[in-house]
Amino acid sequence: MLEYERPASVMGPLGRITIDDLPSSSTAHWVGRRKAELLAAIDGGLLSEREACERYRLSAEELAAWRRSVDRAGIPGLRVTRIQEYRNRLVK
Repeated sequence: MLEYERPASVMGPLGRITIDDLPSSSTAHWVGRRKAELLAAIDGGLLSEREACERYRLSAEELAAWRRSVDRAGIPGLRVTRIQEYRNRLVK
């Protein structure tokens, strides 16, 4: 399998980002900016969607939902509502 050369940085929502600028793999609370940075990193080739899911313990469905939110409302659409926070607590 051929590996591709990853870019050193890509354009994020607030400027250029590198792999070192991404949130820690232990991130549990995802604010809109962090979600947007991760999506930009995936789109720009800093890491694959699969790598992002493994690194951050996210599902492909969760990333797809973030993308739909950005498409509909931009970065503000990535904010989690209180109802979603409560629902997540009950599911755990």
